[in-house]
Amino acid sequence: MEFDERVKDLAKRSKHASKHALTEEATKTSVVLPLIQTLGFDVFNLEEVVPEFIADVGMKKGEKVDFALKIGGKVSVLIEVKPISMSLGNTQYNQLYRYFAVTDARLAILTNGREIWFFSDVDEPNKMDKKPFFTFDLQSHDEAQALEFTRFQKDGFQIESILEAASNLKYTTAAANFLKKQIAKPDEEFVRLVGKQIYDGMLTKAVIEMLRPAIQASLDEVIRDRIQDKLNVAFRPDPVASESSHNKTPDGAEPVSDIVTTDEEIQAFMIVRAISAKVIDLERVTMRDAKSYCSVFVDDNNRKPICRFYFNAKNSKSLGIFDASKVETRHVIGSLKEIYQFSAAIEDAVKAHL
Repeated sequence: MEFDERVKDLAKRSKHASKHALTEEATKTSVVLPLIQTLGFDVFNLEEVVPEFIADVGMKKGEKVDFALKIGGKVSVLIEVKPISMSLGNTQYNQLYRYFAVTDARLAILTNGREIWFFSDVDEPNKMDKKPFFTFDLQSHDEAQALEFTRFQKDGFQIESILEAASNLKYTTAAANFLKKQIAKPDEEFVRLVGKQIYDGMLTKAVIEMLRPAIQASLDEVIRDRIQDKLNVAFRPDPVASESSHNKTPDGAEPVSDIVTTDEEIQAFMIVRAISAKVIDLERVTMRDAKSYCSVFVDDNNRKPICRFYFNAKNSKSLGIFDASKVETRHVIGSLKEIYQFSAAIEDAVKAHL
């Protein structure tokens, strides 16, 4: 089963547990053990998964943390579990905090079977941060979060890469949360900061209140413009195909394009983008629509092809993937999710242009 399918299965388990798991043990059995399996660990192998992990912490003897995950014989991840009925925002995780300092683990997980909070020592070495650098909600997450979640699989587990991402995520998330608050309701300090650049005169209380709705509206406008710019780049028509489809009508009227980018083509493009995100920045993967197929490129460059979608036939769909020599191999697919079966080939196509 592909990783994304296993995550979907976890989401179903989490929703079921929300209604039926009344205790911490029930949460462990119904969601957390499957979660550990999803990350690639053998829950029946004590060399990989140690339940009720014990370590002496200072004067405290025999304290337990719910699970320790081992890679190469060393404790790499600590997991503390709370009942799914408990909000992680209201819980205490002192044991996890203490254990982090006295084990080899550089990654700690706190979960209630729905939310999964990831901690490390970004702020101070060997001391677990007080805030998670990444949170994942099994029942409510987007594509970008799902991609980030793949980092924590046992196969390919690279703690330095995770810690680098943790540092970036920590500040990116903090900045994003701040900006979201300002977009929703700019505070006085933010209005004053912008006001100094656009208003000549004293920024009195009355002036700040006068500027606030204008600044809020400008933030909305900037976001709309950014979205439109990205859409214009991502879905740029194929110029060669466009010329051939813009034939003059007999009476000399302006040509009309018959190229239509379908929802299926857009969804397929998003899947290829998600796969490519493992090796390249998302914004570098773009699509051009033509009359008989859609092409996906690196850097919007037709000399850097990744794949093509042939979805215009009534009874069949095909996915064409280019190799390093730019030779295309077509594969018949029955549904869009089958694109994930060619993840390795798509990644290789992207790597060929890096």
